[in-house]
Amino acid sequence: MFLLRKQKQKERGLVVIGKRVHTMHMSDGLISTPVAAVAAVAAAALIAVAGTRVKKMQRSDLVPLTGVLGAFVFAAQMVNFSIPGTGSSGHIIGGVLLAAFLGPWAAFLALSSVIIIQCLLFADGGLLALGCNIVNMAAMSCLVAYPLVYKPLAGRSPSVARTMCASVAACTVALEAGACLVAAETKLSGVTALSTGTFLLLMTGIHLAIGVGEGLATGAVLGFVRRVKPSLLDRGTQTGHKVPTGAVVAFALAAAAIGGGLSLAASQDPDGLEWSVEKVAGTGEPESGGTAAAVAAKVQNGTAAMPGYDNTLSGVIGASLVMLTVWGVCSLLTRRRPVAVKVRK
Repeated sequence: MFLLRKQKQKERGLVVIGKRVHTMHMSDGLISTPVAAVAAVAAAALIAVAGTRVKKMQRSDLVPLTGVLGAFVFAAQMVNFSIPGTGSSGHIIGGVLLAAFLGPWAAFLALSSVIIIQCLLFADGGLLALGCNIVNMAAMSCLVAYPLVYKPLAGRSPSVARTMCASVAACTVALEAGACLVAAETKLSGVTALSTGTFLLLMTGIHLAIGVGEGLATGAVLGFVRRVKPSLLDRGTQTGHKVPTGAVVAFALAAAAIGGGLSLAASQDPDGLEWSVEKVAGTGEPESGGTAAAVAAKVQNGTAAMPGYDNTLSGVIGASLVMLTVWGVCSLLTRRRPVAVKVRK
């Protein structure tokens, strides 16, 4: 179901469950323990900063929108589109889209939650490589491409055409930056099966096409919202305006429709990362090795209740879990504590 490929293999006495790999979701076989540890520390630090920034905003009105947008991006990531003439496919990462609504830090927190749930519940991306996946996708799109590319190009009151151009440019930069990081991480990890120069060339080439595809999809969504409800955008900088309940319901229904139905039409072609590895090494992604990788695989086998999205309702369940998780985390961060009042005697 969901046109997902699933395979099982034995490794060190454990059943390691193969999964549908999303764009740039690295497996543990592509990363060494030291590189994974550095990336994990970086990802954890960025998540901590994001939590602090969201807490300082004290924007409880953004909580429902953040939750449903996280669910929407999770569902949208299940729809792979084919890249003509390549035999590869891609899908949106969603960081620029989220940041355009919520601001960079709330968007980073939401997208990190999506990646973590994909890893733990669906075994999508390696647990050891989780930090790399958060940095490569969430940080590059929300914290780099959005503020440095999208915002300057879009300006304060962009037209629909300018929104589209800014979206394509920002998404392309986000995908290319992530692709370069993947190549650098595999090089630093000593994955000798991948020739660095050729792998980098293929990764940047295929993700250029994927970035343009994501940019067009992102620009279409943002352009539509800008026409019908422009007040929904740039919510991270607005104050005193409640998010319309209708908008929250609309995104929730869209997430359910995409995750429960549209994902059935997803392309079966390998994604950009898997395609690049196969072109260079002639095989699938290398198997993970070492004690840390074995421990990570064992933990992931225990947490992955629906590995490979092998349940008919995986899209709906995953989107719902993302929405509840993001909603809960943001609610705790933005909860106003009662102020103690001193009584003079």
